[in-house]
Amino acid sequence: MVHQPTIHQPAWTPASTRHDRHHAVKIVSWNLLHRGGASLEDIVGLILHEKPDMVLMQEATERIDRLTDRVGGSYARNPLPGRLHGLAAWTSTTLRLPLIALTLQPGVVVDRLCQIIDLGDFAVANVHLSHGQLLNRRQLRRIARAMPARAAVLGDCNMIGAALLPGFRDVGPRHATHAAGGIVPLRLDRCLVRGLACESAELLGRAGSDHRAIAVRLSVQG
Repeated sequence: MVHQPTIHQPAWTPASTRHDRHHAVKIVSWNLLHRGGASLEDIVGLILHEKPDMVLMQEATERIDRLTDRVGGSYARNPLPGRLHGLAAWTSTTLRLPLIALTLQPGVVVDRLCQIIDLGDFAVANVHLSHGQLLNRRQLRRIARAMPARAAVLGDCNMIGAALLPGFRDVGPRHATHAAGGIVPLRLDRCLVRGLACESAELLGRAGSDHRAIAVRLSVQG
């Protein structure tokens, strides 16, 4: 089953949404922590400070839905099946349609989906994968099959160790993004790419969340 996205169109529409292939696209990914985590003000502050082309969010709730009222652009949110929180994507321009909400294999506790956004020259998947280390890798392979040749997968992968996704390179920051139980450092938030170059990767702050955001600049190879 495909979950239809909630699309918030911007007040303005740019002449073109296709990125120049020589221009690096800056993407930020952040698990917001749905219970009292990062606020709308935190996200607005991140956008104003970092000036990304796209922000991918996990554990986003309806409190984030007024984002375009504050910073313009386009926004789409897809709750996980049976949950009040889920995935959300914001871009500084118009989201190319169709934005696909792809249902993945069921999780052990929570069923999962991903958002796939078409940027013209490549596509980006926003993910919050299951905790099971075999299951989340199967979910990644399902996503990879649905993506074009040039693709990026970002988000909270809940993975320990290598992603083992054929054809993709892990280009995100190599530092821990989360501390399990507030103690054990883990690099859960990843950026995996195929057919793309990563010009920079950095770790950002966490504000009210228990995850640190990551930022990458991606461009088309060749």
